[in-house]
Formats: sequence, C-alpha cells, structure tokens
Amino acid sequence: MLDGLRLTMPKGLRTAPAIPEPLGRLGSLEVRLAHSPREVKRAQKLRFKVFYEEMSAIADVQTQMTRRDRDAFDAICDHLLVIDHDTRTKSGDPAIVGTYRLLRQDVAARHSGFYTASEFDVGPLIGRHSGLKFLELGRSCVLPPYRTKRTVELLWHGIWSYVRSHGLDVMVGCASLEGTDPDRLALPLSFLHHNCRAPEAWQVTALPGRSVAMDRLPPEAIDTKAALHALPPLIKGYLRLGAYIGDGAVIDRQFGTTDVMIVLPVSAINARYVNHYGVDATRYAA
Repeated sequence: MLDGLRLTMPKGLRTAPAIPEPLGRLGSLEVRLAHSPREVKRAQKLRFKVFYEEMSAIADVQTQMTRRDRDAFDAICDHLLVIDHDTRTKSGDPAIVGTYRLLRQDVAARHSGFYTASEFDVGPLIGRHSGLKFLELGRSCVLPPYRTKRTVELLWHGIWSYVRSHGLDVMVGCASLEGTDPDRLALPLSFLHHNCRAPEAWQVTALPGRSVAMDRLPPEAIDTKAALHALPPLIKGYLRLGAYIGDGAVIDRQFGTTDVMIVLPVSAINARYVNHYGVDATRYAA
C-alpha cells in the first residue's frame, strides 16, 4: 500500500461533543458549515468556477445562466466552507475559497440515497456494515491560489471534526482523474487497481454498464513514482489517510472525468493523522 504499514486508530474512541462553530481556524482561514442558502449558493458559484471554467465540465443552459454548479443533493447536504477573512467579495463578505459537500447516511436514507450510487453499487457495502454510520464526501474544490497544505489541512480538520461530532464510521465518495479516455489514464488506474484495492469486506464495484476496467497494465509494467505523480492530489491525500479504492472506474462525461470509488473506514485511518488532528479534532480548534 502507499504508506507501507497501516496503523489503526486507538480503540474505544468516544464521540466528540456537538459540532463546534467554527470547526477550525488557521491564520485568516476558517473552516465551518454553511449557515444559509445564500452561502450554499456562493459555494455553488465556487464549484462552477473550478469545474466549468477551470476544468472541462459541460454546462447545460441553466448552469450556464446561473453560473452555479448545483443539483438536487445540495438541498439535503451540509456544505463545508473554507473562508478567508483577509479577502473580501464585492459585497463585503469574506471570500469562500474551498468547499466540500457532506451527506450523512441517515439523511440520504430519508431522501434519494447517496449521489455515489449513480456510479457505484454501494448497497452491498452498506448492507455488510449495517451497524456502521456512513458519510458521503463530494464536490470538493479549492481556488487555485489556496491549493496549499494549510488549506487542505483545514478542510480535513473540518471533516474530521464533523465525523467525530456525528459519530460516523465510514467515509465514501467518488474521486476524479481528469479526462475521459481510460487508456490515457492507464498508469494511475492500474496503480490504484493493483496496489490500493479494497479488501473483500470493503469492496465496492462500479455499476454494470458503466464500469471501466482499471487493470489496464500488468503490475510489472507500472512505474510507481510516475503513477503517483499522475494521481490527483485529492486521491493521494485519501490514500495517505488509509483509504481503499473500489473495483472499476466510471466515465463522467458531464464533468470530463474518470471516477474511482473511495472507501475510508475511520478504523483504518493512519494513526499519525489521528494524532495530528487530535482525537476530538482539536489541532486547529478556534
């Protein structure tokens, strides 16, 4: 695996207290949940800027007119925001510079399920672990000037605080490699398949009819250093934490990406990251 020996979290961790507000602070940057529909709209505008203007997502007429990346899941999700208090918008608000979308299993069950289920067969995974609480992570993006270690650390601090406060056990979600030609992505896809696949208990497969084979190269043909260089920082970050990769990739032509399934049990998180952020997410507590 990517990090060699994987340590597990200390046993008997208690659930952290109710979610603090904000979730964390580092210099001028603050991480917290969106407080209002207006802030969710601002997060959607940030997503549009990254996914549609910077990357290669294809906007329909409504998306182009509103200049917001949005779907039906936004209404039932919590929206994690990184805010820079040293940068102001034209309206005088502190700038939103990063965001993550969070959907708890209990909320998803009362509505239309997880977004991830449109690409991967998550039902059997959830069924095998019916006593655990799942959290779906998605729509992650950060403005280019803020793609730094401190911003990423603050985002993960916010997620960890949310996980601990809600007593969540497993994080899942789609992560993307840019491009829709799997042959051009043969090296990183094959590396993930041969080195990071989930064990049977945590296995998830892409939906029939959407699945694209990841084992495009044999293990002996993989240059590990080059493969790691080709992986997006987000996927490498998940792997460092202790995440597993599902079986099969999915082409998302709207967003111009090839998606893989991330499965990150809290019990598998590398112990050094638990110690870094604090068992109860206290490292960057405001």
